[in-house]
This record gives sequence, C-alpha cells and structure tokens, in this order.
Amino acid sequence: MWLVVSLLGLTAALFSLLDIWYFLRAFFSVLRARLQPVVKDLLKEHTFSGLVLPHDLDFLLHMNNSRYLREADFARLSCFTRSGLFGAIHGLGAGMVMAACTVRYRRSLRLFEAFEIRTRLLCWDDKAFYVEQRFVAPNDGFVCAVLLSRQHIIGNTPDKVVQSMCKRKVESPEFPDELLHWIDYNDNSSQKLRAESGMSHTKDQ
Repeated sequence: MWLVVSLLGLTAALFSLLDIWYFLRAFFSVLRARLQPVVKDLLKEHTFSGLVLPHDLDFLLHMNNSRYLREADFARLSCFTRSGLFGAIHGLGAGMVMAACTVRYRRSLRLFEAFEIRTRLLCWDDKAFYVEQRFVAPNDGFVCAVLLSRQHIIGNTPDKVVQSMCKRKVESPEFPDELLHWIDYNDNSSQKLRAESGMSHTKDQ
C-alpha cells in the first residue's frame, strides 16, 4: 500500500515540477522519426501532423500562441532526426540551440482541428541554419501560421555539418528576401541591446 502511495506521490511531484508531457512527446517524436525512412535530401520539406487538444486552448478557445512554438519543436526534432542532421551534429561533437524565432499568425486553429507542420531548411551561413515551418490546415491548404528560426551551431559550423552529411562540399541555397530582412532586424536589435548594456563587443548566438 505504501509503495503505491509513494509511487503516486512521486508521479504527482514529477508532473508538478517538470513538464513531463513535453519530454514524452519529444521522446516519441524522435522514436517515430527513427522508425521512418531516412530522408536523404537535406532540403526536402518534412511534414509532421498534429491535432488541437483541450489542453492546447487559451481563453478564446483556439490554440494558445505558445503551443505553436512547442509543436514546432517536435516537428524540428522529427525533421532533423530523419534527415540525419542531428546525427551529423552529434558526430562532430557539436550542438544546436535556438538563437532566434519569429511567428506570424494568420488564422486560428480550433479545438480538435487537424494541422500539418511543414518544416523546410532554407539555407545556412557560417554560424547557423535557417528554418521555415508552416502550420497548414489539410482540409483547404491554408497556411495558418509561419515560423522562422535560426538554429545556431555550437562547437562547429553548418558548412562542416553539411559536408559530414553529404561527404562533399555543399553550398547553401540563396537566402530568400524576407529572411534577409529578418536577419537584418535581429542584427540591428542585437547591436541596440549591446549598446544599451555597454557590451558592444559581446556577440550574440
């Protein structure tokens, strides 16, 4: 009896102190991706399916803004696992962190509405990969939200990661105009914040 009570108490403590569902979703997203066929084309669009559940809702009864970022996390985990990007990064003893992210919302996702997250690696520079993710309603193909992110490589460079994957030197695709504007915005914001803090020589990720 006490063992059952202790296990229930431990479970309750874990769910209270940690976001257990996030770690479970992340684990199963990676596991499922490992069981699926490998996607050898690094630039190929990757589709990840989702469904709006009751715990995703906000006061307006549509998917909470923060849930888009969470679902995009799982979609990137799946995409980077299937493409071999994570394997190449870890194989080089490097790491990856989110350095910047912007979401543009276009139409709400409602309770029990299905959606697809279409993840695509756009390009890379000497520090980071740039990724676009679209939340698409399968019933009419409407793009409900668009997310741009900068995935910074720690301890190596994107060029070497791609070369490790492809076994040859591969040039980045051209940067889309809207992405260049977004990078300029982030650079200007960084310069302003460094100037305000008196850390003009400090580099952002």
